[in-house]
Amino acid sequence: MIRFAHIEFFWALLLLFFLLFLYWYYNKWKKKAQHIIGDDKTVERLIEQRSYSKPLMKFILLVLAFIFLVIGIVDPRIGSKLEKVKREGIDIFIALDVSNSMLAEDIKPNRLERAKMAISNLIDKLEGDRIGIVVFAGNAYKQLPLTTDYGAAKLFLSAIDTRIVPSQGTAIGAAINLAASSFDNDKHNKAIVIITDGENHEDDAVGAAKAAAEKGIKVFTIGMGLPEGAPIPIKDKYGNRSGFKKDQKGSTVITKLNEEMLQKIAAAGNGSYARANNAGVGLTKIYNDINKIQKKEIETKQFTDYEDRFQIYLALALLFLILEVMVSERKSKWADKFNIFGKQ
Repeated sequence: MIRFAHIEFFWALLLLFFLLFLYWYYNKWKKKAQHIIGDDKTVERLIEQRSYSKPLMKFILLVLAFIFLVIGIVDPRIGSKLEKVKREGIDIFIALDVSNSMLAEDIKPNRLERAKMAISNLIDKLEGDRIGIVVFAGNAYKQLPLTTDYGAAKLFLSAIDTRIVPSQGTAIGAAINLAASSFDNDKHNKAIVIITDGENHEDDAVGAAKAAAEKGIKVFTIGMGLPEGAPIPIKDKYGNRSGFKKDQKGSTVITKLNEEMLQKIAAAGNGSYARANNAGVGLTKIYNDINKIQKKEIETKQFTDYEDRFQIYLALALLFLILEVMVSERKSKWADKFNIFGKQ
């Protein structure tokens, strides 16, 4: 298990593009300067001891030193002690709607991004609970199995968008069934939180929630969107809006929150319902309701001790810097002994 103490410093690797640009620009400027001095043959005689490969070698060594320096600053930590840890908590599966209707902007910046921000805040509040993520549109897919690694949960959450599923639609029932079957067969208390606009066109979501409740799993729902609805933006590959989705008659499609459906699902699942708006998503209310569920002891294996490994990468960075200084831009003396091309 690897953790990074300062993962934000990985952004420094973007400076590699700047270094590449400087190297390219410097070589371009050097060639222009040589042409000003005279023709290529004259310049060759004046700087015949100059090596053409060593400057590139020095640059590669400098780039390697920079990469290992950044990795050292990020500070990779290796898990060195795996122990069984007992926690008190419940198992929670978040089922997140990733259909195109979740791109509607009646809730800013849009329904999906607002839901992801709220889930991230929920993860920050968890203490001892295991969390898993299911995404759904035309079908449901497990994005993250149950875990107490909240850092991993946030990482998987950040990668979610409407393009990660092959088929569109809103199969809430399939999401409930998948989440319910993904729980361990133990006596831990369980909950499913459905985050969607409620436009279910695929299956019997109420029946799925009732079946989950019969297994002792509570189903909560959060409605993303406003009753008056909003159009569904169409975006190009660069993320820029190019228009709005239209129906076969050419009219702009308006996606509206189906609050009645979500209330029925929550009632069938012995849970509760909350509606999102621009002031809040409603996860706080749902989280408070979930906290009322009696928590049971959960035994998990996790790394309890991590060892720093930054020293290795800083040492490699220093080594490459020393090598870069030691490499001369001039040809080696022994290279002059080999007159391969018979130059006079």
